[in-house]
Amino acid sequence: MIKSWMVIGGVAIGLAIALGGLSTRRGSQWFRRLRRPSWLTFERAIPLIWITIFICGAWSAYVVWEQNPGTPQTWWLMAFYLVLEIVTLAYTPMMLWLRRINAGVVIGGAGFLIAIGLALTVFPVSQLAMFLLIPYLLWSPIGTYTTWAMSQLNPLDQ
Repeated sequence: MIKSWMVIGGVAIGLAIALGGLSTRRGSQWFRRLRRPSWLTFERAIPLIWITIFICGAWSAYVVWEQNPGTPQTWWLMAFYLVLEIVTLAYTPMMLWLRRINAGVVIGGAGFLIAIGLALTVFPVSQLAMFLLIPYLLWSPIGTYTTWAMSQLNPLDQ
């Protein structure tokens, strides 16, 4: 029998692969040439930070699912998690495809607002599930601010 954590993890990984594959070589070259803020010394850690956040998000979804598996409310919450993941994963391909840094700022801000809504909605179901969303809630504004700071250094690419 397939376990719920396998389905949730499989969907999360599958979406990451699918949306990550939408990035273009030309867009990646564009992004690499952009100026970065001098304080951005942690850029190499960003993929590890996001992997940790996605693991916490999937774990949060798993905890919610296990509270009331298969109920209409739980399915709606799973859809909410799915929307958050899609918006979050859209950041890179949309910014690279459009070659506009501000697309990343908008998507980052939208992801943060969606995460706040999800955390507030999940809290009555499971406090643990809500706490597992805290890494997203802490990092998302940092990432969005970093993207905005890059837009200020690269006005032609806003």
